[in-house]
Amino acid sequence: MIIEKEQQKTDTRTLKDYIILAAKGFCMGAADVVPGVSGGTMAFILGIYEELINSIKGLLDPQIFKAAFRFQIKELFTLVPWQFLGALGFGILLAIFTLAKFLEAALVNYPALIWSFFFGLVIASIITVTKRVKKWNSSTILAMVAGTYAAYKIVGMVPVETPTAPWFLFLSGFIAICAMILPGISGSFILVLMGKYQYILSAVNNHDFVTLILVAAGAAIGLVTFAQVLGWLFNRYHDVTVAILIGLMIGSLRKVWPWKETLETITDRHGEIIPVVQQNILPQAWTSEVTLALGLAIVGFIVVLALDFWASSQEQKEAHA
Repeated sequence: MIIEKEQQKTDTRTLKDYIILAAKGFCMGAADVVPGVSGGTMAFILGIYEELINSIKGLLDPQIFKAAFRFQIKELFTLVPWQFLGALGFGILLAIFTLAKFLEAALVNYPALIWSFFFGLVIASIITVTKRVKKWNSSTILAMVAGTYAAYKIVGMVPVETPTAPWFLFLSGFIAICAMILPGISGSFILVLMGKYQYILSAVNNHDFVTLILVAAGAAIGLVTFAQVLGWLFNRYHDVTVAILIGLMIGSLRKVWPWKETLETITDRHGEIIPVVQQNILPQAWTSEVTLALGLAIVGFIVVLALDFWASSQEQKEAHA
C-alpha cells in the first residue's frame, strides 16, 4: 500500500518537481550541518516529512527483496521510490559539501546571527505544523507537552565519556540517525552527548574505515527500522504523533536560542576550545548586532510562512487537477 501511494506521486512528478525536491534536500542538508538543528525539522517545515518516512519504511517491503533476489532490476526500480530519495539525497549531500565550511565559520564568528535565523525558522514551523493536527484534545496536548519536556531535557544534557568498542560505535550510529529524522533533535548533537562526535570526525579525517563502517551500519539499520516505527505511528496515531513532533520542536528552542553564556568547555585534539555547557541569557545591551539578529529571526519566520503558503497552494492545485 505504501509503495503504491509513493509510486502514484512519482508518476505525477515532473522534472521541475524533482528540482524543487533537490532544493528541499539542500535545505535539509544545510540544517544537518548546524549542530543543534535537525534535518527532520526542515523536512517537516517543507511538507515532505511523512512522504520521506513512508519512502524509507517502504524499503523493507517483501516485494522489493523478492525482486532483488531474482535480479529483476526493472521491477526493482518500479518498486523503490528512487527518484524521490535520489533527488532529496542529492540536495542533502550538495549542501553538506558546499555549506559545511561556510556555516562552521559563520557559527564561530556570528553565532547570534545564525542562531537567530534558525530560531525564527523553528518558531514559524511550530505555528504552521499545528495545522496538521486534525483535532486538538487532551491527548494531543499532553503528547505535545511530553515532547517539549523530552527535547528540552535532551538538548540540555552534558556530554559524557563513552567506550570505543564496536558495539557502542554501532549503537552511536543507530541512535544518532534516529534523532536526525526527528524534528527538533540534531543527530550530530546526540553524537556530542554520547562523546563520539569528535571521535567520528577524526575517523573521517584519518580514513578509519572500520569505525566508519560500524557507525554507518548502525545508521543504516536505525534509519530503516525507526522509519517503520514512525510510519506505524503516523498511520495509527497521526494527531498524537504530530503533536509529539511539535513538542520536540518547541523543546529544541532551548538549543537554538541565539544568546548564550558558556559555563564549561573542552579542548579538542586540534587545540580548539569547544563549549559543552551553556546557559541561555538575554542580550546585555541593545546593539546593532541585536537589531540584525532580530531582523534575521523575522526573515527566517517569513521564509517558513512563505514556504507553507506555497506548499498549501501546490496541494490545492494537485487536489483540483
